[in-house]
Amino acid sequence: MAISETGGAEVSPKDAPKVGLTDGEAPDDWQHELTEQRLSELRKIRRLMLCSFLLAAFTATYFARDVLLPIVLAVLLTLTLRPVVRGLQRIGIPPGFSAVLLMLAIGLGFAVAGYFLSGPIGEMAARAPQIGSEVQRKLAGLMDRLASIREVGEQVTEMADAAGATGEKVEVVVDQSGPIPSAVGSVASIGSTLVAAMILTLFLLASGDFYHRRIVEASPKLHDKKRALTIVRDVEKQISRYLGAITVINAGLGVAIGIALWIIGLPMPHVWGTLAFLLNFMPFIGAIIGTAAAGAFALVSFDSVPYALLVPLSYFTLTTIEGNFVTPMLVGRRLELNIVSVFVTVAFWIWLWGVPGAVLAVPFLVVVKAVCDHVPSLKAFGGFLSGDPAMRSDDQEGDPKDRAGKPAARHA
Repeated sequence: MAISETGGAEVSPKDAPKVGLTDGEAPDDWQHELTEQRLSELRKIRRLMLCSFLLAAFTATYFARDVLLPIVLAVLLTLTLRPVVRGLQRIGIPPGFSAVLLMLAIGLGFAVAGYFLSGPIGEMAARAPQIGSEVQRKLAGLMDRLASIREVGEQVTEMADAAGATGEKVEVVVDQSGPIPSAVGSVASIGSTLVAAMILTLFLLASGDFYHRRIVEASPKLHDKKRALTIVRDVEKQISRYLGAITVINAGLGVAIGIALWIIGLPMPHVWGTLAFLLNFMPFIGAIIGTAAAGAFALVSFDSVPYALLVPLSYFTLTTIEGNFVTPMLVGRRLELNIVSVFVTVAFWIWLWGVPGAVLAVPFLVVVKAVCDHVPSLKAFGGFLSGDPAMRSDDQEGDPKDRAGKPAARHA
């Protein structure tokens, strides 16, 4: 105890009372408990802020989906074509010139495909009512069952009206909306979206490594700069390899389906082969749409229903072989994705962007997984996106490079 200059008693730290301490409790234990409590509260606040941020980002993405679609498409195209531009730059071709050549080549490819497909697809669209009536006539037995189901629905409606006469009025509403009108609206806007995305891709490719340098310069520490550059290069490598492999696989599938339908005798097999090539960029739903469309066209083209069923059977068999054997063998060593995560991503992107979303869903998932593989705090999420963890652990034990952080060549 000491006397201060003002005359009051000054209490030393040793004489200060131990507030909040119970008998037998040390001050260090009390401070440690207080620190743990504060850290727990901070973690709760962080989780709450993260949930709020994700909800706000989801809401903003939903309302800005029409603006974000060409931007996302341009970013994926840039990541895919950047290695090509960099390779051409090594042999003396400037990035701006190579970007113009690539965009002209892609635009010419879409124009040629649209020119050759516009006639047959327009003819099939004009014959759509005839195809529908012909399919209905040949599937009369199934339609009779559907008619009986419709009659049951009418009886339910009559019963509801009778019940409403004695009490509160009951309405039975048949929702005739479905995915087809949404898909048609999405297809109608693909042209303008693709043009805007290609223009933005041209500017991004022509800028060279400008944005790479800006990303590296934004990182504060040296190891952060190295990690940022590694992430960007690895994302470019994985997305370009994936899309390149998928394009080759889909082209082979289109040729196989065209040959199979030509052997069966279906008219315009080259058109169906090209459609199979394009539809297979949409996981899950592409094979279903192609099988259903080819089967309906076969029912109109052939008199025998059992023989016409060979067309959808061949289409579905070839897409099944491609999806379960060919693609895992050729792509699985570089890419391993959980089938559940792929399905959820495709469903979400179809809901958000329709047909373009179905095409961009898996490439976007590849980018996300490549980023998660290099960020320690996201490795758990990246592990969820991956496939069989036992297969991944075996690969990591066998390859010392994997233990250093590099992605391994994995089996699907």
